[in-house]
Amino acid sequence: MKDLTIELEDRPGALADMGDALGRAGVSIEGGGAWVVGGSGAAHFLVADGAAARAALETAGIRVVREREVLVQRLRQDVPGQLGAITRRIAEAGVNIEVLYSDHDHQLILVVDDLEAGRAVSAAWTRDQAAAPSRRRPDA
Repeated sequence: MKDLTIELEDRPGALADMGDALGRAGVSIEGGGAWVVGGSGAAHFLVADGAAARAALETAGIRVVREREVLVQRLRQDVPGQLGAITRRIAEAGVNIEVLYSDHDHQLILVVDDLEAGRAVSAAWTRDQAAAPSRRRPDA
């Protein structure tokens, strides 16, 4: 999966133009979001085929600033504090989280400044979570 950093105009229809361009190219958005910051539109969207998405957007005159691989992690919803715990581990490994959002499958998507170190933390997190007992109440 790839995260695309997309520059959008701050005007009605800019996001619709982006969605239309991706739709015409058969590219599905798997997660992400868009914001206006300082009068400029900034978006991060998760796609399976970054090259196809980039081509479709650039053909439509929409600037793709960056395309990056992501970390994908599932948090245990039955355990409070999961976000703080995983992001603390990432920080303690010296990895900076630059973008965080969730996908349509309720997974945490992280764009980090050191992908290899982030992958190591993510893999250890997954192992630890698989070994931990569920905290869900039996009657829930």
